[in-house]
Amino acid sequence: MEPLKLSRLLYRAKVWFSHRRLSSSISQAQRANTRKEEFRSRVAAGPLLKDFVSPVPASSAPSCMEEDDDDDDPHYITESPPTTHNKVYFETYGCQMNVNDTEIAWSILQKSGYVRVNSATEADVILLVTCSIREKAEQTIWNRLKQLGFMKRKRCNSQGPMRIGILGCMAERLKEEILQREKLVDILAGPDAYRDLPRLLSVAETGQQAANVLLSLDETYADVMPVQTSSNSVSSFVSIMRGCNNMCTYCIVPFTRGRERSRPVHSILEEVRMLSSQVCKFSVTERSLVLQGVKEVTLLGQNVNSYLDTTSVQIPSTETPHLSRGFSTIFKPRQGGLRFVDLLDQVSRIDPEMRIRFTSPHPKDFPDEVLHLIRERHNICKQIHIPAQSGSNRVLEAMRRGYTREAYLDLVQNIRENIPGVSLSSDFITGFCQETEDDHQQTLSLLRDVSYNAAFLFAYSMRKKTRAFHRLIDDVPPEVKKRRLEELIEVFREEAEQVSQRAVGSTQLVLVEGVSKRSDSDLCGRNDGNTKVIFPDLPMASNSLSENEVRARPGDYVLVKILSSSSQSLRGRLLGLTSLQSSQAFS
Repeated sequence: MEPLKLSRLLYRAKVWFSHRRLSSSISQAQRANTRKEEFRSRVAAGPLLKDFVSPVPASSAPSCMEEDDDDDDPHYITESPPTTHNKVYFETYGCQMNVNDTEIAWSILQKSGYVRVNSATEADVILLVTCSIREKAEQTIWNRLKQLGFMKRKRCNSQGPMRIGILGCMAERLKEEILQREKLVDILAGPDAYRDLPRLLSVAETGQQAANVLLSLDETYADVMPVQTSSNSVSSFVSIMRGCNNMCTYCIVPFTRGRERSRPVHSILEEVRMLSSQVCKFSVTERSLVLQGVKEVTLLGQNVNSYLDTTSVQIPSTETPHLSRGFSTIFKPRQGGLRFVDLLDQVSRIDPEMRIRFTSPHPKDFPDEVLHLIRERHNICKQIHIPAQSGSNRVLEAMRRGYTREAYLDLVQNIRENIPGVSLSSDFITGFCQETEDDHQQTLSLLRDVSYNAAFLFAYSMRKKTRAFHRLIDDVPPEVKKRRLEELIEVFREEAEQVSQRAVGSTQLVLVEGVSKRSDSDLCGRNDGNTKVIFPDLPMASNSLSENEVRARPGDYVLVKILSSSSQSLRGRLLGLTSLQSSQAFS
């Protein structure tokens, strides 16, 4: 074919395809316009916004001529009505942090219209604030769920549905297992999900299971003012930080409570001031209103000495502390901001009649500035908790504790030199992975060397997700763990009894907590070292001009002459009422 004819054919083909594409585009546009018109027709024939909105009664509808300055919201936006099944009952297990978590959860639910009751049988919602630190703690919850299952089934046949929730560390650790194994559990909320409780409970009302176990990098509940849930208003726990960065090989806390973050100083001070403020309470015995604030606050955290508020504009009073010889850490300490000594200083200034305690510090970061402040301030208790966990260097290294036995003993000596008469308490774990009999004997010798006033002793329980679970073998037989634990308890009691015996004959300042559990004729309280003191409930001469006799009440400071002792308590004779400031002559 000639080139000229070929070029003409190609040109005609190109024009033909161009016309086809143009026709196709026009057809598609026409079809799209047709669909749009059909959609508009269907919308025009469908329901309007007013069909989805409850009409406002004429009596409550504002006039078009009136200005409604107090309500800027559109009248078709209304708050969800409170649930009719709103009676909630809390059960708290585990550490002091869980007690504080209960107060936070209750504060959130209270604002959502829930009412707290004191019995599970009358509750619509039962919330268990749980602990996962040991297998025994979790088994307690499983057993309790079986009891609640029977109660829930019985309740459904009479008073309507009951909802059961698992809160805290166990919810975070087990998640799916709880929902699948126990179909009676309606909600799961991890330690960082308490703000979501009202929504979770609303979902549960529809018959579905609801869960939120997401961990947070910044949640401290700084803007939530806890509401005390215990009947004992003499003392209270104040959380200053959440989570932990230490990553000890045996510990589940970093996996159930997340990374370490500190609550702002101003939020903590506000809560302590609220607890300290005088509030009216009705005295049943005197049939009158009395003024009584919280007299003892314990600052809580997984590692309070690593507290750091980087949000504050205040100038830190101390330099960044450095680790002492023999101590190490796997994470780099942060720089700048207000540290624990700054917080402790400001908290202790709020109320000179309020005792201040704190727990738990980690031995690796215990600056001398903290010890000096404790010695100087009369209302900071001369009692320190320093968890040792083991007396064997080999076991301490396997636990990744960051210190040696020798460094720990040097710290104990330094504390006692700086704070004469200090009371010491500790934690110990026996039967850790590959612990030998020699390791065990070294732990027993540490108990004898230090002579603690109090100690918390446990047999090792391996937890999933921990480094020990993935890297070590739990090879100490249960019967050996049990025997070693019994030996630890025996040695501790022997030493603690000798420590308590030294207090006989002394005069102790005691904060009255209430009636003794063993006798209605006795009162009990705690001294500065956190040891229980029991004494007869006898009338005392009043300090006022009247000749009426008075009795000690919960929240009073009293002087007690110690007459006898045991490994866990002291017993004495009541001398009279006093105050925290005026009692310094007896310390």
